[in-house]
Amino acid sequence: MLPIARKNKIKELIVEKKSVTVSELTSIFNVTEETIRRDLKQLEDEGFLNRTYGGAYISEGVQNDVDVTIREFVHVEGKRKIASKCLSYIKNGDSIFLDASTTSLVIASMLKELKLTVVTNSIKVVSTLMDNPNIRLVIIGGTLAHSSLSNLGRNAEYNMKYYFFDTAFISCRSVSMQHGITDSNEQQAGIRKLAAEHANNVFLVADYTKFDKTSFASICGFDLIDTVVVDEKLTADWHSFLQDQNVSLVECE
Repeated sequence: MLPIARKNKIKELIVEKKSVTVSELTSIFNVTEETIRRDLKQLEDEGFLNRTYGGAYISEGVQNDVDVTIREFVHVEGKRKIASKCLSYIKNGDSIFLDASTTSLVIASMLKELKLTVVTNSIKVVSTLMDNPNIRLVIIGGTLAHSSLSNLGRNAEYNMKYYFFDTAFISCRSVSMQHGITDSNEQQAGIRKLAAEHANNVFLVADYTKFDKTSFASICGFDLIDTVVVDEKLTADWHSFLQDQNVSLVECE
């Protein structure tokens, strides 16, 4: 296959799937990783996609459900800043919910000494915490979604209805003044909504790139959010809006 034909096919794949891995593309096209990385670099230079460790993704589209193995390497420093700030709101003995976001995964990795009950539908969060003797781990069952490595669906939502939390940490794909908090995956949105409804304190953890955008499925409005934690300073309009909504804003500058 000619290079231009291969790049056009890569474009088609990433528009359809929203994210691709280098290993996946080398298998499809039967070329070396070096060749695929060169193709992705050229497509990034054209402004078509964003490269990250092990693959590439596009952020456009309301259903951009990017694979978790890609999301782990996007805005890494921002997620660390958010997670570090969130630790100050967690106390010994708390029951907390961590969703299937990569920011929640970073929070989980920082729960070293605290004695907690952690409820999650994320397989990666489970793997991170399963050997921690201080953590009582409650796993939400359901149908495994491979793109997010999380349990979703009717059974997961049914299980969620029986748990209540001191604090829930939820993320999203997009945050909009007009449309509230939204996600690219309808089933993931359902789990996050239930977590927000069942928590005494709800923290929306979102990096600055998610603001002023809207995705496919509604999670909730700002009436269910107590605090927004973001890695960069937001605009004056957002400060005013969140104040009007009685939502606290924490900026991790």
